[in-house]
Amino acid sequence: MSEEDIRQSIIDEEHLKLLSLGYMVSAGITAFFSLFGLMYVFMGIMMSSFFSHMSETAANAGEQPPAFIGLVFACIGLAIFLCMIAMAVAKFLVARYIKRRRSRIFCMVVAGISCLEIPYGTFLGVLTFVVLERASVARLFGSKAAS
Repeated sequence: MSEEDIRQSIIDEEHLKLLSLGYMVSAGITAFFSLFGLMYVFMGIMMSSFFSHMSETAANAGEQPPAFIGLVFACIGLAIFLCMIAMAVAKFLVARYIKRRRSRIFCMVVAGISCLEIPYGTFLGVLTFVVLERASVARLFGSKAAS
């Protein structure tokens, strides 16, 4: 190996370590913010319970909202929670796969999806594309697949 090849392999290793760390941090942040979806589930259940037990009085007859509104709130919150947890798991897997030099295509797919998370996810996704598209890094991932 030439001196330039050794230098490039050191740079590639460092960039892949940083990407792995970045995806671990991003997975943790995504998992934390998924808890806001559970907050909506709790609010929806409370709203549904409150609306169903609200007594009909002469002052507010016909003005009370239907009880299913709370259930709609809870379903939306559950969907948000599940999507964000799925993304957190995918990012955690990407961090592991980058560390083990496996599943380059999966890493690129998750990088593309994480580009939707402005600004940190976009930065991380673009850097992932830049690093994984290098021929020297593709060879690292290819040599693991061949063995």
